[in-house]
Amino acid sequence: MALGLKCFRLVSPALCNSLAALTRPVSEVPLKTVSRRQNDHGQDVACPAVPVRHFATKKAKAKGKGQSQTRVNLNTALVEDIISLEEVDEEMKSVMEALKDNFNKTVNIRTSPGSLDHITVVTADGKLALNQIGQISMKSPQLILVNMASFPECTAAAIKAIRESGMNLNPEVEGTLIRVPIPKVTREHREMLVKLAKQNTNKAKDSLRKVRTNAMNKLKKSKDKASEDTIRLIEKQISQMADDTVAELDRYLAVKTKELLG
Repeated sequence: MALGLKCFRLVSPALCNSLAALTRPVSEVPLKTVSRRQNDHGQDVACPAVPVRHFATKKAKAKGKGQSQTRVNLNTALVEDIISLEEVDEEMKSVMEALKDNFNKTVNIRTSPGSLDHITVVTADGKLALNQIGQISMKSPQLILVNMASFPECTAAAIKAIRESGMNLNPEVEGTLIRVPIPKVTREHREMLVKLAKQNTNKAKDSLRKVRTNAMNKLKKSKDKASEDTIRLIEKQISQMADDTVAELDRYLAVKTKELLG
């Protein structure tokens, strides 16, 4: 019996090593330092090395996900014969400028004469801006006047356009003179302006997508002028420009929303 136990103690370390090797090759994992101890007979026995696996923590995975991708910064002059990135950039910037102009005219807590300029009036001669057919002026901080004396036949159409402008305006008419009282700034009015700002921002993003699509289509037609790697880099540059502009649109909307809600 004593002899059997002695043999088992001697075989046990080897058996543990074999099982560890079957589970995963020792060469693929780090091993803990081998320690030694004495058995009941005063003999040194080597303890088996234990393979240790290191699993990625959620924090490490999140850190890897958050790393930004490498940005592309092509020299526009070098790819000018393929596509004009400067023109694409200008078109994208124009989308941003158009939104800023739109916000200044239509998404303001205080209505000004210039905010009525953009209103489109449907006339017998087609669609015309209100400031083309009427003289707009500020009577007082609470009242805007639109003189339709030059185009009296368009007065009814102008009133309709002002009411449907989405600016919460309720015009009144005296002959060819349209009186536009400026509404009080209520919480509902502020929320309505925020909603309008979001709608206009989404329209700007639609315009931006069209610019990006047009640029990509132009690039496809020029694939025979450059290598596949160059084309891919240009595509990435265009997408990067579009993403940057979207981020700028969102930032501008956030600032405007904060301003409107106070």
